[in-house]
Amino acid sequence: MIRNLVFDMGNVLVYYDSLRAVRNFVKDEDQVQAVNTSVFVSPEWLMLDMGVISEDEALRRMQSRLKTDGEREAAGLCLGHWHEYCMWPVPGMEELVTYLKGEGYGLYLCSNASLRMLKCYEDVIPGIRLFDGVLFSAEVKCVKPQKEMYNHLFERFGLRPEECFFIDDQPLNIEGSRACGMDGYCFDDGDVEKLRKVIGRLR
Repeated sequence: MIRNLVFDMGNVLVYYDSLRAVRNFVKDEDQVQAVNTSVFVSPEWLMLDMGVISEDEALRRMQSRLKTDGEREAAGLCLGHWHEYCMWPVPGMEELVTYLKGEGYGLYLCSNASLRMLKCYEDVIPGIRLFDGVLFSAEVKCVKPQKEMYNHLFERFGLRPEECFFIDDQPLNIEGSRACGMDGYCFDDGDVEKLRKVIGRLR
C-alpha cells in the first residue's frame, strides 16, 4: 500500500529556467548564451548539486571560461541570485499537494539541488509547509539517479520503499527509484490533473 508520495522539485513542483536569471543581468543574446553555459550548463553546477565544491570555487572556475569583464561580472550576479529568478510554481500543484495531504499521504521532497536551496526553498515551493521531509542532494553528496540518494531518503525519514511513490520529470530518475524498490511516475508532460488521476489509482 502506498502511504507516502515523494516529489522532485524542478519541473514538478516548480518550473525552472536558468535563462530567466541570466536575462535579468545580460541583454546581449550572445552573452546570455555564454554566461548561461558557463554557469548553469557546467560541471561546477553539477558539483554544487553534489555538495563537493564551494560556491566561491565554482564561481572562480565558471568565470575563467568567460571572455569579458562584463560576462564575468554577470556570472557572479547569476550565481549569487539565480534562486530569485529561475523558479516559479507549477499551476495547480499547491492545490494538489493540499488535497493529497488531506487524503492522509506522507509528503516528501527529494531533489538534486545545491545547499543554496536550504536557505530559500520555503519561499518558492508550493505547499512545502505541508511536507513531512525534505532532502537535497548536496546534503548527502550524491544525486539522483544514484541509489545512494534514494537510500538516504528512506533512512533519514524511516520510509519503506514499497510504501512510497516517486514523481519526477526525468525517466532515468524513475528507473533509479524503481531499482531501489520505490515505484514512480514520470511527470514529463506537466499535466497536473493527469497526475492527480494516477495517484488516485494507487489506493
